[in-house]
Amino acid sequence: MKKHCVRILSAFFGLAALAFTAKGQAADQLVVNIPYEFVVAGKTLPAGTYRVNRVNGNDEKTLAISSRESHAAVLVLSSEIALTTGAEQPSLTFQQVGEQHLLSKIRTAEHVFTIPVSNSAVLDAEMRKGNGSSGR
Repeated sequence: MKKHCVRILSAFFGLAALAFTAKGQAADQLVVNIPYEFVVAGKTLPAGTYRVNRVNGNDEKTLAISSRESHAAVLVLSSEIALTTGAEQPSLTFQQVGEQHLLSKIRTAEHVFTIPVSNSAVLDAEMRKGNGSSGR
């Protein structure tokens, strides 16, 4: 009888540990479909479905953005992190310059990550915008 009780308790604690680990791994994960190419961390990524998640459970600032479809991936270091209020849905925010979309914010169920958009990225997008409109 004692062995049976010990097995049940062991199984219970094992499942509880797995549930806790799974919850920890799911923090700040997001799957999004982006219908246009976009720029993040100086890299242009094609349109498609992307998974956003923290690289490491101990490092809240570094996020990985990856696509199984195109095998595109980039690591992003957020400049600011804030807790979400829960009022808004998880999403990505882009700064649009001409035809270019520059990723500037990632909102997960837990946090809002501000992604730095460099002045050089904006200037590059402005130059592309100017070159695209002058050739028509």
